[in-house]
Amino acid sequence: MASLADLREEYVRHQLNIADAATDPMVQFNHWLQEAMNAEVPEPNAFTLSTVDQSGQPFSRVVLLKGLENGKFVFYTNFQSRKGLQLAENPKVALSFLWLELERQVTVLGTAKKQSAASSDAYFAVRPRGSQLGAWTSPQSEEIPNRAFLEERERTYQKKFEGQEVPRPDHWGGYDITPHSVEFWQGRRSRLHDRLLYTQTNEGKWDRRRLAP
Repeated sequence: MASLADLREEYVRHQLNIADAATDPMVQFNHWLQEAMNAEVPEPNAFTLSTVDQSGQPFSRVVLLKGLENGKFVFYTNFQSRKGLQLAENPKVALSFLWLELERQVTVLGTAKKQSAASSDAYFAVRPRGSQLGAWTSPQSEEIPNRAFLEERERTYQKKFEGQEVPRPDHWGGYDITPHSVEFWQGRRSRLHDRLLYTQTNEGKWDRRRLAP
């Protein structure tokens, strides 16, 4: 096995100049996301979502971005999951997108808020049926005895909703994340990376500044 201390890459693919970047971080994010999609990065909409519990203990997990609406990042989950319960106590979150193939990372700080029931219904209606049933099947984050427990619950809901549309359960839906800080990181040679930080002012505008790597 190679020594972890010896694992390193030289980043030379792109550069990030403040003069060329969009003045709105959501425009810049859309640009980078589209480039990741064009480069066929696997699951370019995957991001690490970090929340904290009542004691201040951070938790992180990878979820999928499912929308960019009115300057907000959108994802969906079980409201009764660990992250859902933590968001109910503290809506402050951090997001991290990593596109290794492009040597890029975006980190976001913001506040999460539940979507309207109508918005959650609209997205749930276009999910694959298996995923719809999964939202009913899984008591997310709860301890379960074995895999067979899940499979039996799945059969129960398959039978319950046989021949009809699967409704959205009340415990499942979307969150809108409103950002107040967005940092774009572009890998460069010799670890002299490009970092561009957008922070929102009290007037709702965005300031841009370059940070040292």
